[in-house]
Amino acid sequence: MERHAPDSRLVDRLVAWRLRIAARSPSLPQMAKTLVTRIGSTELSLVQEDITRFPADAIVNAANRALRGGGGVDGAIHAAAGPELMEELRARYPAGCPTGSAVITDAGRLPARHVIHAVGPAWGGGTTGEPALLASAYRTSLDLAAQAGALSVAFPAISCGIYGYPLDRAAAIAIGAVRAWLTVHPDSGIQRITFVLRGDDTVRAFAGALQDLDSVAGRDSEPVKEARLG
Repeated sequence: MERHAPDSRLVDRLVAWRLRIAARSPSLPQMAKTLVTRIGSTELSLVQEDITRFPADAIVNAANRALRGGGGVDGAIHAAAGPELMEELRARYPAGCPTGSAVITDAGRLPARHVIHAVGPAWGGGTTGEPALLASAYRTSLDLAAQAGALSVAFPAISCGIYGYPLDRAAAIAIGAVRAWLTVHPDSGIQRITFVLRGDDTVRAFAGALQDLDSVAGRDSEPVKEARLG
């Protein structure tokens, strides 16, 4: 399938706006514009913000198989949630979690009801099933969110940190997996799914994937728009 170039002006405005706000108010809670579309009854959007401060019923953590914390998003979520998050993981999931799957806990001190710990694959060149495992991590997370009655879900860019997954490929898989899940589960009850991202390159990759979704999705989705969040 031919990859369509994103609307570069829209992506550049999102990134530039976020940088201007950060420069003017570095000590204030992060606020950003969002790119937003709708698939069925669910709003799908992306925003550049700190996921540990983003209000959602379920926050997804980019975890490792041992479920013992780490760097990046994983470390930030554990630090913000407090020690009770690790205590619950050790008690409920002593064997960890396989790659491509996820487990759910309470959220500790985070502005959420649940944390879903999704284990994405480390990038090894794309020949050891990484795309299927990454898509499965997103699907399993949404399964758990729906089972928990979550109305809103916040995702990071799973596998895009230390695991080294190429951003463009990971973004396309993430957006595609979420769209496919929503198409199969139109009555899931989830009203809002937000990719809460860090880093300009990550925002650009996911914005491009969201624009691509707009070009191929057809009647089940609305055009991607720029809006304000918060």
